Amino acid sequence: MPTTAPPRPRRSGLSVAPDPERGSAARYKVTFVRVLRSEWAKFWSLRSSWITLGVAVVLLVLFGAIASYTYSPDAVAAGGPPGQGSGDSDAVSLALTGVTFASLAIGVLGVLLSAGEYSTGMIRSTLAAVPRRLPVLLSKAAVIGPVALVLATVGALAAFLLGGPGLDGEQIALSLGDDGVLRSLAGAGVYLGLVAVLGVALGVLLRSSAGAIAVLVGVLLILPGLASLLPDSWYDTLSPYFPSNAGSAVYALQQSSDALSPGAGLAVFAGWVTLALAGAAYRLVRSDV
Repeated sequence: MPTTAPPRPRRSGLSVAPDPERGSAARYKVTFVRVLRSEWAKFWSLRSSWITLGVAVVLLVLFGAIASYTYSPDAVAAGGPPGQGSGDSDAVSLALTGVTFASLAIGVLGVLLSAGEYSTGMIRSTLAAVPRRLPVLLSKAAVIGPVALVLATVGALAAFLLGGPGLDGEQIALSLGDDGVLRSLAGAGVYLGLVAVLGVALGVLLRSSAGAIAVLVGVLLILPGLASLLPDSWYDTLSPYFPSNAGSAVYALQQSSDALSPGAGLAVFAGWVTLALAGAAYRLVRSDV
């Protein structure tokens, strides 16, 4: 039985037949924005992200409020803990008492975000999907840094506002409108955001969660204490440039004579973070995995 072939569609002289392979490549091209979206989804899908961020904010608010409500001028005069970056306590330094504890929680989260993939082997799948590699590191830092900055700033503001009633009538009481208060509270958020990025960099550089956390704790907490064993002239010269001391200058309301200014402290601490990121980027590009 004769059959009739279906009519061919008309083609204009300018039409081009579609290339399935070319269209697929364009559709699934790896871009920084897509890598960023992937890391964003990966970050918020982990329960540890929510828990650790919540713990960091709670520590920041809780310790700040407790320090404000338990403040006693007599205890300070007898040798109580000084404010950050100065020899005197003030309402801001009391409100930011929990920054040290929050920095550990946020730094550990940054480490887990990067080094955790090496411990589970997921890094092979990640790098297979993103062969250029550097967008992976930059996306992780771009995800956790702003998140930590925003939440830490909110936490610092909450700690200051909650602790304010506990300082009513005290000479060190301050309001948000006083000079430097908002700058200091925002500086705490910036510092903690950079700590999170530092954790990411150490995780990629060392590729071990335990090792990176140990280095993070050593740099932020132990190094200043060990440096006190140096001769006084060396210690006075080097101490302001240690990561934790430079970072504390970012959010200090009052500065001691040997401390860096907030701008200089931010530049120095950001330089340390950039150095860690550069080392992480070099190893990420040069290594096999």
